[in-house]
Amino acid sequence: MAEKLRPPQYRGVNMYEAFFRLQKKPFELIPDPEFIYLSRSHKKALTYLDYGIRERVGFILLTGEVGSGKTTIIRDLLNKRYERVVLAKIFNTRVNSEQLLAMINDDFGLPVAGKDKVSLLRELNDFLLEQYALGNHPMLIIDEAQNLEADLLEEIRMLSNLESAHGKLLQIVLVGQPELRETLARPELLQLRQRISINCHLKALSLDEMSEYIEHRMTVAGNKEALTFPPGTLDLVYQFSRGIPRLVNIICDFLMLSAFAEESNVASVEMARDVLGDLEFEQHFWGDGKTGTRPAAEDAARMAGGADSERLSAALSEVCATLALLREDFNSHVAKVDTEVAQLGRSVAGLGAALEQIREQAVQEVNVEGGFVRRLFGSSAANGSK
Repeated sequence: MAEKLRPPQYRGVNMYEAFFRLQKKPFELIPDPEFIYLSRSHKKALTYLDYGIRERVGFILLTGEVGSGKTTIIRDLLNKRYERVVLAKIFNTRVNSEQLLAMINDDFGLPVAGKDKVSLLRELNDFLLEQYALGNHPMLIIDEAQNLEADLLEEIRMLSNLESAHGKLLQIVLVGQPELRETLARPELLQLRQRISINCHLKALSLDEMSEYIEHRMTVAGNKEALTFPPGTLDLVYQFSRGIPRLVNIICDFLMLSAFAEESNVASVEMARDVLGDLEFEQHFWGDGKTGTRPAAEDAARMAGGADSERLSAALSEVCATLALLREDFNSHVAKVDTEVAQLGRSVAGLGAALEQIREQAVQEVNVEGGFVRRLFGSSAANGSK
């Protein structure tokens, strides 16, 4: 099998780079900012995140499907080397509150051995105050935040309460899969939702964007024309990847390997069907319980309908999550207005009682003065008659 994958004239060469005149493999799965491709959704997210970090807003939320490019976006941001940013990154989120706090302190370079939660929190607060005094900007990035339970997210919100007399001491970036939005929609997390200043969601690539994405990665790797992808092949790649960059990489890497084995520079539709069939893509990567590829006559029609359905489903999910957040915020606002109206009613009632008391007092004073006047004039009249 190894001999088939490496034609004799390319033995000893690192896989297929020499055959395709590439400087590196274009479809590696490792998030590499050098290969970042800015679709409309990715460009918008990167712009919003960059603004949020530079303006030092409180909470930032970034979500997207598995393999949509969240980590690549974050790494690209970190490569910008923001002035005076002191960074802590958390990637293991299946922890309890004390373990999470210990990891935060440890990534900021604070000692954590033998420390209880109270000590960890006090030392973190002291550290943040020290950094603030030095003019630095501490920032915490929590990846895979969809694994955090609601109570842990609430404790993270409490960390944002650490502040000086002039501002917040810690900026927090939450990065996670769409389930994170569902968790944030819970009523008990209303205060956290209200503190999210920047809210971004990475969408899947469109078919045209996926085509540009593939060409972009081959260009960065050293040869824009390394492998030709006919329209039918691109349709199949899009159908099975659903526009998720990581899955596009997996399919294209296997296509390049297959083309290399056949000493071809064209990824034919037949080659794509073979590769996708071998990978059992639907079952292994989507869990749909479907294997193999569809008959050729169904490819084009089902491609368009399936892709549109997936995009519509993703859009509806995002809309539902947004509506849930808005509903909670609206209910909270209504409850707040009801409370204020009740307080105003009590104030008005109190004011009315006070006015009534003043009126009664005034009436009494008038009656007293009237009696005095009557007595005075009555006395004067009596003296005159005498």
